[in-house]
Order: sequence, then C-alpha cells, then structure tokens
Amino acid sequence: MKIIFAGTPVFAATALDALLETKHEIALVLTQPDRPAGRGMKMVASAVKQSADMHGLSLLQPQSLKEHALHTQLSAINADVMIVAAYGLILPEAVLKIPRYGCLNIHASILPRWRGAAPIQRAILAGDKDTGITIMQMDTGLDTGAMLLKENLDISQDDTTQTLHDKLCRLGAHTIIKALSLYEQQKLTPVQQDESQACYAAKIKKTEAQINWQQSAEEIERKVRAFNPAPGAYSLFRGNKIKIWQAKVIPEISGRCGTIMATERDGITVACGADSLLLEIIQKPGGKRLTATEFLAGFNMHTGDYFDVIDKTLET
Repeated sequence: MKIIFAGTPVFAATALDALLETKHEIALVLTQPDRPAGRGMKMVASAVKQSADMHGLSLLQPQSLKEHALHTQLSAINADVMIVAAYGLILPEAVLKIPRYGCLNIHASILPRWRGAAPIQRAILAGDKDTGITIMQMDTGLDTGAMLLKENLDISQDDTTQTLHDKLCRLGAHTIIKALSLYEQQKLTPVQQDESQACYAAKIKKTEAQINWQQSAEEIERKVRAFNPAPGAYSLFRGNKIKIWQAKVIPEISGRCGTIMATERDGITVACGADSLLLEIIQKPGGKRLTATEFLAGFNMHTGDYFDVIDKTLET
C-alpha cells in the first residue's frame, strides 16, 4: 500500500519504523512543527521527524490541515491509506476523504473506553486491569470511528505510564501491520463503537499531580504511577515541593491524613484516607531521584511531621 503517515511522538515513530520494514511505501510523513523544549528552550524535532529524516522520507510540518493547497498536495500522492498515531492535529473531513481507504488511527486503548488525549494515564488512574490498541477507521468525531482490530494488553501492578507506553508502542506497531495485511485480504470487518460504554481520557493537567492525602493509599499509589514520568506526583512539605516517583500501599496502618508514621530504610510511611503509603523513591526541589535512605540523609523529615493536605473539592 502507498501510505501517508501522520504522527508526532515516540509512540508514532515506533509504528513508522516498523512500517518501513514492510513492503508498504511511505509516500509522505506529516508531523507537528518543531517546538522549543528543555531548559534552553531550543527548537526540537519530533520523534517522527527524526525518523523520517533518518530514512530520507518526504516530510511536511503544517501548522494545520485546513488549507486547500495542502489538500491538493495530499490528493496528488494518490495514497491508499493515511495512518495516524498521536499526531496532535485535527483531521478535517476533506482530509479524511483523500486516501483511497480513508484514514486509520492507532489508538492506545480498547475503544470505546478512554477516547481522547491521555488514555494511558487515565487507565492507570482508574485502576484498569487491562488496556490495548485499537485500529480505528477515522471519522469527524473524537475517536468515534468504527473499530477494525483490537489487541489487548494486561496492566501490571507496577506499570507506570512510561513502562505501559513502551509496551503499547510495540503493540501498536505490531497491530497496524497486522491490520494492513488483513485489510489487503479483505478480512477486516468494521464494528461500530457502543456509545453507552464510551468514556473520555481528558488531557492531564499539572494540577492533578498534587497528592490529596485524604484519598486512599491505593488511589495515591496509582497517581504516582500514572504521573511517572510526567508531570510527577508531588506533595508540599513545609513549602517544599516533594515529588514521589515510587511507592507502595501498606495496609491497616492509619493516622491523621498526611502524617509521617515512620521513617525507615525501606521508605517513609505516610497515613492516607485509607491505609498508608510507603514512599520509596523521592525527589526534593532541584535534586535528583533518591531512595528513602538517601533522601532522609539530606532532608529534615521525621516521624510525626506531616505533608500538607489538600481538600478533595480543590482537585481539578
């Protein structure tokens, strides 16, 4: 098949690299414009652009897909299909109609659960036991198109957004190649999504990363994993923003929410709304990630101290 590929981050680049190892032709790559990043705010190319440049692929970085001139340019390619993965731009109806077989999206959830921008984080936050990849025939709605192929993936108890993302990267690449093969054999049957089962994976806000110690230890532990690597779950301690990167639930230990119940070599135990949480990997402002022992050696924190507690109604 002759393919137009549209995507931006590593999730998309993994699929692009896999497609390049098949018989299919990548006629054009679309990705978002370079963005400033890092402390120096230097312009950085997307992972997809880096891959496209490495393989000498034709590349466009439009600010939007609304221009008629761009539609004409895309139409001239006579592509069989457009494959879209975490592109970040809305495809207007005129673009959806350009490829012979339309546009296929690689989505990192089992639709219709977790439509939207942050399906990996939302699945972990919700305590889902599994997730996966859905190959979807795109329409004008937000992840509402007919489903062509699904592949499930278990979520382990220690998965972070980073580890689950990496697993889904590989699964997404495998699944789109499988879908194209089945498409060519006319073995894919579109299945409409059940709207009654749909839920929305809203984009993550930095304010969500602040820990509310009135929540259960289980809920907070999921937040720690969901916001690793970004933005990082945190709590305020005497005005210091303390980030927590690894923790585990300690059942049946309770106290005033946010109170430090123990400071030991294996971690710092903090009372929650239900049970307690053992903080294992911690980071103070301007520092690096440390074990509890390393952290306590350089930070004044003791049993009986407490983290700030935020009210549930203030969470966004």
